[in-house]
Amino acid sequence: MVPQDFQRLISGVTAQLAGRPLDASLAAWLNATWPSGSDTYSELADACRTGVAEGWLCNRKHGGIRYGRIIKPTPDTHGFSVDVVDMQDIAGPHHMHPNGEIDLIMPLTDGATFDGHPAGWCVYESGSAHRPTVARGQALVLYLLPQGAIEFTLDESSA
Repeated sequence: MVPQDFQRLISGVTAQLAGRPLDASLAAWLNATWPSGSDTYSELADACRTGVAEGWLCNRKHGGIRYGRIIKPTPDTHGFSVDVVDMQDIAGPHHMHPNGEIDLIMPLTDGATFDGHPAGWCVYESGSAHRPTVARGQALVLYLLPQGAIEFTLDESSA
């Protein structure tokens, strides 16, 4: 797996997401179509683990979180940017999703959760905000952001 292969893999996923509203029905569709343990989920998780091990994913570190944007939004990814983070029992910086966010949760520790979600997918609607939190262990999380839009905010715990 090299970054170009990773982009081709992601493009196959984003082709199915283009133009869909980011809402609870999309989360349900993703978890039914590509659930944890499915071939697509496993291929994405394996690619992310390989990319981290080889150093081309999560190649930055701050505040105990490894992260990195591997793909900027392009026509090849149907306007989605792709970020991957590696977190262990930590809350990340508070941010808002102007256009929403689609997350693929890949626990590295059995039972690890992301914002309370187990292995699989979660979707945040446009205008939503959160302080991304991995609990009960370590997980990789792949973020798909329409047009790459994310706004980091100040909250009480970061002021």
